[in-house]
Order: sequence, then structure tokens, then C-alpha cells
Amino acid sequence: LARSGTSIAKENAAGALGNLACNADNKVALAAAGGIGPLVELARSGTSIAKENAAGALGNLACNADNKVALAAAGGIGPLVELARSGTSVAKENAAGALWKLSVNDDNEVAIADAGGIGPL
Repeated sequence: LARSGTSIAKENAAGALGNLACNADNKVALAAAGGIGPLVELARSGTSIAKENAAGALGNLACNADNKVALAAAGGIGPLVELARSGTSVAKENAAGALWKLSVNDDNEVAIADAGGIGPL
């Protein structure tokens, strides 16, 4: 649904994935199932609600060290920086939280700065 559903289905799927990603085992399973890419795409080009939910889900997934790397590799830093800069208040909060978790990784720290993430944070 996060890939090809209706706008509302994508919003709900991103929210559900965010809730599922609160569990450590689910963080691994969601990444292994290819869940990071569709969430990055929703953070980039979804509805306002989908962006909020996707940023929250990515933040939950970013609590896992391997997912920090995978999220950056999937191009997730740029959309999160953009949401922190110009998203809704909820999107800004969720994106800032995700970037905070991602910044624990040294390579991501540099990528966040290179993407212009220092200003919005």
C-alpha cells in the first residue's frame, strides 16, 4: 500500500509502519522487507499526512544502526532535511527526530550537514 495504494492508503500504511517500527524486531523485518525505500518516497512526495507519517516511521527505523546506513543509502536524508525546513509542524518535528537519530552515525552527520540540515535544526 505504501507503494501503490490511494493517497489515504499510503498515509495509513506509513502510519502503521511507524507504529510497527517501535518494536526492535520489526525494525529489522521492515528494512529486510524493503520498507525503507517507499517511506523515503512518501517523505519526498506524499501528501502532507503521508510525509508526517513517513518521517515518523523513518525516525523509528533509524533507532537501528543498520537502518541508519540503509536509510541514508536510500536517499532519505534529503527529504527529511526538506521536511525539517518546510514541512508541517508535525512533519518538522518527526523529521528533526529522525535526523537526530541518523546523526549518531558519523557518515550521516556529514551527509546531513551537506544536505543543508544544520539550518533547519
